[in-house]
Amino acid sequence: MNILCIGGGPAGLYFALLMKKQNPAHRIVVVERNRPYDTFGWGVVFSDQTLGNLVKADEPTAKTILQAFNHWDDIDVHFKGQVVTSGGHGFCGIGRKRLLNILQERCEQLGVELVFETDVQDDQALAKTYDADLVIASDGLNSRIRTRYESTYQPDIDTRKCRFVWLGTKKLFSAFTFAFEETEHGWFQAHAYQYDGDTATFIVETPEEVWLKAGLDQMDQAQAIAFCEKLFAKYLDGNALMSNASHLRGSASWIKFPRIICQRWVHQNQINDKNVPVVLMGDAAHTAHFSIGSGTKLALEDAIELANCFAQHGDKGMQAVMDAYQDLRAIEVLKIQSAARNSMEWFENVQRYTAMQAPQFAYSMLTRSQRLSHENLRLRDANYVCSFEAWIAEQAFAKAGIDMPKTKQTIPPMFTPFKVRDVVLKNRIVVSPMAQYSAVDGIAGDYHLVHLGSRAMGGAGLVFAEMTCVSAEGRITPACPGLYTPEHTQAWKRIVDFVHANSDAKIAVQLGHAGAKGSTKRAWDGIDQPLDAGNWPLISASEQQYLPAVSQVAQAATIAQMRQVLNEFVAATNAANQAGFDWLELHCAHGYFLSSFISPLSNQRSDEYGGSLENRCRYPLEVFAAMRAVWPAHKPMSVRISAHDWVEGGITPDDAVVIAKLFKQAGADMIDCSSGQVSKQEKPVYGRMFQTPFSDRIRNEAQIATIAVGAIFEADHVNSIIAAGRADLCAIARPHLADPAWTLHEAAKLGFTDISWPQQYIAGKLQLERNLERERQVAAASRGMSPQEIAEKLLEG
Repeated sequence: MNILCIGGGPAGLYFALLMKKQNPAHRIVVVERNRPYDTFGWGVVFSDQTLGNLVKADEPTAKTILQAFNHWDDIDVHFKGQVVTSGGHGFCGIGRKRLLNILQERCEQLGVELVFETDVQDDQALAKTYDADLVIASDGLNSRIRTRYESTYQPDIDTRKCRFVWLGTKKLFSAFTFAFEETEHGWFQAHAYQYDGDTATFIVETPEEVWLKAGLDQMDQAQAIAFCEKLFAKYLDGNALMSNASHLRGSASWIKFPRIICQRWVHQNQINDKNVPVVLMGDAAHTAHFSIGSGTKLALEDAIELANCFAQHGDKGMQAVMDAYQDLRAIEVLKIQSAARNSMEWFENVQRYTAMQAPQFAYSMLTRSQRLSHENLRLRDANYVCSFEAWIAEQAFAKAGIDMPKTKQTIPPMFTPFKVRDVVLKNRIVVSPMAQYSAVDGIAGDYHLVHLGSRAMGGAGLVFAEMTCVSAEGRITPACPGLYTPEHTQAWKRIVDFVHANSDAKIAVQLGHAGAKGSTKRAWDGIDQPLDAGNWPLISASEQQYLPAVSQVAQAATIAQMRQVLNEFVAATNAANQAGFDWLELHCAHGYFLSSFISPLSNQRSDEYGGSLENRCRYPLEVFAAMRAVWPAHKPMSVRISAHDWVEGGITPDDAVVIAKLFKQAGADMIDCSSGQVSKQEKPVYGRMFQTPFSDRIRNEAQIATIAVGAIFEADHVNSIIAAGRADLCAIARPHLADPAWTLHEAAKLGFTDISWPQQYIAGKLQLERNLERERQVAAASRGMSPQEIAEKLLEG
């Protein structure tokens, strides 16, 4: 083939040498606008894993790169006068210029043609000149080729919130260093790492509003560098900061990061009577924020993957190669970009975390991308994690007013206590409220006793009953439980008493009203489908049909109906207290009745309950306040909200913070942070712990305790979330359906045996002995009785 690479950065050069190595008969030309030794920026960072990929792809290049690397294991986080160090991270730094020179030399050794000082204005004309069979568009962040064919590539470019500047210094850092400094204008942070024998990269970053307040937009380059030198003087030890971007004037050296995602990476041109693919690679195709150091990694791995696709699929034709490349790289890049987005947003919102103490702030920063978890950190630096676990446990037991147990083991964050009002949970695990569709006339029966009782005995700190409805008309299905008759109260009291008698778990009830999503079949009979017969009328904030052309039409609730529903919530709250529940949650999420007032997608009212977010929250807040007034002051109340509707024009995470603050002012103790299920038009972005960022933001901006939910399914997730201060509790749903003793089994996997506090262990042991004695008595008394007679006796106690 004749291959033309437009852009002589890492992607273009590396692909050129790999393809030339694969088949020396290829004619490969790399065209670069700069001179051979020109480059801007300082050092680039690779992980040890990336180096392994380079060794597999081309060992001679990898060996030369390895000889030029500066390697380090430690990360130092400087915050509020403290330094937190963790090790075992395995990073390498190399000068960008040195890396390019190595790639250029290797290309020349293999016979790749390098053309410098050529600014490509017309890729088609150049492709025609070289009779190209394949064009690689590796022309960088501001790719002309991507812009020219944007209707094919469909780029999504999001210019982010922070300003940052790439600088260098002769101060040598023994660790990858993150330094955070507060000014009268706001917070600045530096990312610093050594990349050769005498030079380090020093990136300074701050939100644009802070940058503007500091007047950096009015400073020339020298003044801005002097500002940064003064701000970070204690880290520089008298060394100057340097710029190698002399071509940029004044504030132009401070840039905003563009996050780039392309839907497609291949465009087809007809040139010289043949079909010529134009393939995006590197920053032209995608960007990953510098805070995870993956931009160059992605560029090199793009090159490796496309070369591999030619080796594996080349005999099937060019289209097969292009399809394989697009499919494989899109998935890998999406994973990296997801992590990079989390990391980038953490640094954009440093202010959010500055109320934390240094140990937790540093841990939050280390785990910001959600790629690096608690157990990952333990593998890298067990001493650091053990020390941090001890610190977290000390904080938790002190806040709970409990003496630290004497144990040889450090206590994982998930097994630390948590106190809300007068209720103390033994750990941070919550059995999430999950609809079971097994009630009869709203009565919770034996199924619920076994379902909730077994999970309470399985080690969780708090067990939630499913959404329990405040009226017959407020049910989702005829098989949903309620709390609107004395029989309901007695049925729940039986279950609550069982949980209290047989476990040290607390039990909560979630009260709700289905609104427009009511009068439907059980999930396994047709989720969200209306009943075949016996439907009841539905109400919502405004007239709506949840499933267009399928669901019943819900009518806009009148003021009188709203007052009636409020009174039903109050009555159910009193009933919940009579039943003995330890905790009460108000369901204001998922498109149910109260949620329908909050979301602009379902609330088009023109009265005082519609319009602004504050007005839309008015009725749910009135309901909450009325419930809080009759719910005992020593018992907690939480509120479940949809923190994101996942629909344009719906509730956003920004709104969720405001909603949380409003409920906090009304007396809420916690926010249960869910999302979606308000509209069938939603487009959620799923993944591990995908809703945890909502909890993180609400907890640390609204300064209210939170429950994280959503794709949390192992102890490592929980420990990471709790330790980083992203939530105070973690609600586990599906894993608890599969395994009622999920908490105990996860403790066993961790090797953590001291899962109870000493006094609770003694109480639990006595209870176990009582249970065993009772079983012996039942066995002796039941000889000769029928199964039905045994069941009746057991129910009698």
